[in-house]
Amino acid sequence: MIRSVSPYRNRSSLESEHLLSEDFEGLTYNEDKIKLKLQELERALLDDANENEGSTPARLMETEENWGYSSLESPNQSSSYSSYVSSVCSGNNIERAGPVSPKDLLFECALVVSEGNIEGALNIINELRQTVSIDGEPSQRISAYMVEALAARVAVSGKGLYKALKCKEPPSKDRLSAMQVLFEVCPCFRFGFMAANGAILDAFVGEKSVHIIDFDINQGSQYITLLQTLADQNAKPRLRLTGVDDPESVQRPVGGLNHIGQRLEELAKSLNLDFEFNSVAANTALVEPNMLNCKPGEAIIVNFAYQLHHMPDESVSTVNQRDQLLRMVKSLNPKLVTVVEQDVNTNTAPFLHRFHEAYTYYSALFDCLDATLPRESQERVNVEKQCLARDIVNIVACEGEERIERYEVSGKWKARMMMAGFEPSPISEKVNGEIWELVKRYGERCKMKVETNAVHFGWEDKVLIVASAWR
Repeated sequence: MIRSVSPYRNRSSLESEHLLSEDFEGLTYNEDKIKLKLQELERALLDDANENEGSTPARLMETEENWGYSSLESPNQSSSYSSYVSSVCSGNNIERAGPVSPKDLLFECALVVSEGNIEGALNIINELRQTVSIDGEPSQRISAYMVEALAARVAVSGKGLYKALKCKEPPSKDRLSAMQVLFEVCPCFRFGFMAANGAILDAFVGEKSVHIIDFDINQGSQYITLLQTLADQNAKPRLRLTGVDDPESVQRPVGGLNHIGQRLEELAKSLNLDFEFNSVAANTALVEPNMLNCKPGEAIIVNFAYQLHHMPDESVSTVNQRDQLLRMVKSLNPKLVTVVEQDVNTNTAPFLHRFHEAYTYYSALFDCLDATLPRESQERVNVEKQCLARDIVNIVACEGEERIERYEVSGKWKARMMMAGFEPSPISEKVNGEIWELVKRYGERCKMKVETNAVHFGWEDKVLIVASAWR
């Protein structure tokens, strides 16, 4: 259990921790109008993606269409929006028609920042800091973190703030504990792991030796469950697990992988499993096949769980590390590749669209935590600060190589996998059925949708996690 007390408790905002510049002023915004602009941006993005990728779909929205997820409305008032933006940029005062919510103020501030009106931001930021709290209801908590991310962007201190948050983290064990709590109490993350494990265990059938390669096993919780499940099966192949230890990873303290490997080996021994753990000390982008020590006769399985989005692509560098890694994995001729990722577009989306995507996605996560942990829980405060706030700040405040939380929608991952030469390998009905029985325990708020090549997990009306398997 996490016992450390957050220094942010009982504060209305995070400004005392963030060392932000204080040279801004405020303006206004109507969220309905920003949606019009966002639709224009999204349409332009999809057009560009289709041109660049030929016949391969850049973004598939079947889930939003069939599961009732909200989408942006048609931009039938673009001229009104343009007039509004012109008024904001010219510095004209725009009166608010009555009280506005923290969400309205957040999007107002995002619009002002996006239009380069640096002097227009401080009043809104200061106003927000008086009304939001990391101890309040979900909408207040996410607003508290997002307003500081906006302030960091205006202050051009996104990278510094991101590092500051990392430096202020509790000791590494507490950090791992916070991530463990998130994966356990937010069902969509746990179901993503379960779907991947189910596909992996199905691939064990008929094999005497299996080699799983994981480029970021995090705290190893996925493999604790996998080993326990494997121990209950009749056929138990010899299992090797190779973890790539990236010393630059923001997800894991230096040296943490060896500790995780020892824990897994001890668990496997207690379960009478033939198990071996190996680590590869290398930057993920620099890993080559000969470094992975693949052996003849063993079935190779590659697992990407909440990791691929950290790899930069063509929008960041001339070297597309994301697709390069997938092609390298394909060269290993794996029996199976599993991909589990957050379903949100924060990679190539322009700032306003990215801000909207982040707010919508993390609002659902904060709501999910509200349903599973008490608001006064120290575990919850730690999870939100260590696991969610860091991501929000990086997504909103950072650009270029500094922005490493570059999530993509499931359709884009499908396009990347197919371009790398992979074919869908549907997760079995048995696995999906077992997970569905667990999903139902959370009531109607937790959602699951099975598609041909992927399983979507969501909270309320928002897809959060998508798991898929490939061969």
